[in-house]
Amino acid sequence: MKIYHNPRCRKSRETLQIINDKGADVEIIEYLKTPPTESELKEILKKLGINAKDLLRKGETIFKEKYKGNEFTEDEWIKIMIENPTLIERPIVVKGDKAVLGRPPENVKKLV
Repeated sequence: MKIYHNPRCRKSRETLQIINDKGADVEIIEYLKTPPTESELKEILKKLGINAKDLLRKGETIFKEKYKGNEFTEDEWIKIMIENPTLIERPIVVKGDKAVLGRPPENVKKLV
């Protein structure tokens, strides 16, 4: 199991706590320090069953200033998120061929 984690985010910390409380083995990836590659992000989106645009944090300043109201292709949104990992919704938990967003944190219980 992997968690794409931001330790400064309360929802991310709560999700990690649920995983730890269940005693599951987890690899913690601080995605702001180590952003996913293009292929990793495509795989995550496939496992989540959503489009790149649906994984965006639209409340972030950089989104509002640079991207709001613009149309981009799926591949362009993926590149934008890799270049600006703060735009990736968090936390994301991946286990095998499934993934969930930890919003709310209880979503992770579907995987542990």
